[in-house]
Amino acid sequence: MVWQRPDGRQANELRPVIFVKDFTRYAAGSVLAKCGDTQVLCTVSVSEGVPRFLADSGKGWLTAEYRMLPGATQQRHNRETIKLSGRTQEIQRLIGRSLRAALDFEALGERTLTVDADVLQADAGTRTTSITGGFVALAIAISKLMNEGVLERSPLIGQIAAVSVGLLEGEAFLDLNYPEDVAAEVDFNVVMNQNQQIIEVQGTAEEGSFSRNQLNSLMDCAEKGIEELLVAQREAIPQWELVIGNG
Repeated sequence: MVWQRPDGRQANELRPVIFVKDFTRYAAGSVLAKCGDTQVLCTVSVSEGVPRFLADSGKGWLTAEYRMLPGATQQRHNRETIKLSGRTQEIQRLIGRSLRAALDFEALGERTLTVDADVLQADAGTRTTSITGGFVALAIAISKLMNEGVLERSPLIGQIAAVSVGLLEGEAFLDLNYPEDVAAEVDFNVVMNQNQQIIEVQGTAEEGSFSRNQLNSLMDCAEKGIEELLVAQREAIPQWELVIGNG
């Protein structure tokens, strides 16, 4: 039996990807990232100073916060305030680790960039959409800091994107939506840079096990999707040539 995708996509086809830039007024960088029916508002704020462990180092920092809004799912999702769930903590750490891989912190100086990812609507892939959209918001924020003369050179030294892949009926599929995510025998989240070098891979067999050949198929599928996401990011970022590659 061959898995039939609910939305009719090919096995290695991404959902439609849209970046709505400058979605909010006050953040240094803001993007509404849409991946199919998943929608994440990604904003970047800039503050002077760094965490104590970096004080007087001349280096900056990036941190991330992730939340799912109550109306993002079919059944109301309780707001997380004081105590964060393990899932939320794990996702925001992943976002932070992934985006820090794109930065030269000496070029940033003693400033902190905070990436907020707020899920407005969830149809699977919220963490990968947060990373991919978060990078666009980050690049827009850095472009503004350079235009304002706050930064002499861009601290961006790489490009980061992420995508989900999974095994359904033993075959590799790209960019799972919710029905596929629930049904997948194996579920992976893959983060890569512009050179197709791996930043992070999160994956597990939900039932049974999988082979090395299947793992290779999943990674090939993810690589293809990330290549397409990298192109979409570049098309969405103003002054792309000035924002990256000067670190």
